Amino acid sequence: MKVITIKQPFATLIIKGYKKYEFRTWCTKYRGDILIHAGLGVDKKALERFKYLNLEYPSGCIIGKVTITDCIKVDDTFRKILKDQDERIYHSVITHQDWQGYAFKMENPEEIDPITCKGKLSLWDFEYPQNK
Repeated sequence: MKVITIKQPFATLIIKGYKKYEFRTWCTKYRGDILIHAGLGVDKKALERFKYLNLEYPSGCIIGKVTITDCIKVDDTFRKILKDQDERIYHSVITHQDWQGYAFKMENPEEIDPITCKGKLSLWDFEYPQNK
């Protein structure tokens, strides 16, 4: 199954349903289910900003699954949509007007028991361990 590695707290925000888009500088044609891997990287300022949610932020593991349903070019019109949806969640993309990239629309978040593994860049493949 395809996987994408995302820094915390953003990986957890996606799996808990707070964050509906993941932002990248590259576009993807991939549509379908994808696992969310919480990387070892942590955005400490963002962790502080989302402290009020009282969530746990595991790292170095796959924490859930979502469905990528679209890939949207981020422009001023889309930034307004993000601001209207949730200014706190999308603060970085809204305030950095010079950032150019794409928003992967993520739906149907589903939390799973964490699976420890190393992350990778871009979309990567993961095979569930076979039961022995």
